[in-house]
Amino acid sequence: MIAYLPIALLLLFATALAVLVVVIGDSFGPKNPKQVKYATYESGMTPMGEGTRRQPIRYYRIAMLFILFDIEVIFFLPWAVVFRSLGVFGLIEMAVFIVMVLVGYVYAWKKGALEWD
Repeated sequence: MIAYLPIALLLLFATALAVLVVVIGDSFGPKNPKQVKYATYESGMTPMGEGTRRQPIRYYRIAMLFILFDIEVIFFLPWAVVFRSLGVFGLIEMAVFIVMVLVGYVYAWKKGALEWD
């Protein structure tokens, strides 16, 4: 358990620092409440329509696909660092990985997931 002591101390220090910053900001920060600050829009414009309108699912689908393909591309850096030591096996493994990523990309493309109207 002694090996986990530095991690516990770091978590304790981070938590204490976060609480300290919030308390100091709340204690010494400016307190100037006005009705405009509590309004829905800071620009002062009158809101038009509902504040809770539905967002199209297409936006979330594009965002999730971006994150998915972005995370897959992150695997290229460690592979490139140790490429010479992996040899032909590493090249074949990365080729299989790239083919799988491309199949997923083409599938999403054919299903119309990347269309933006």
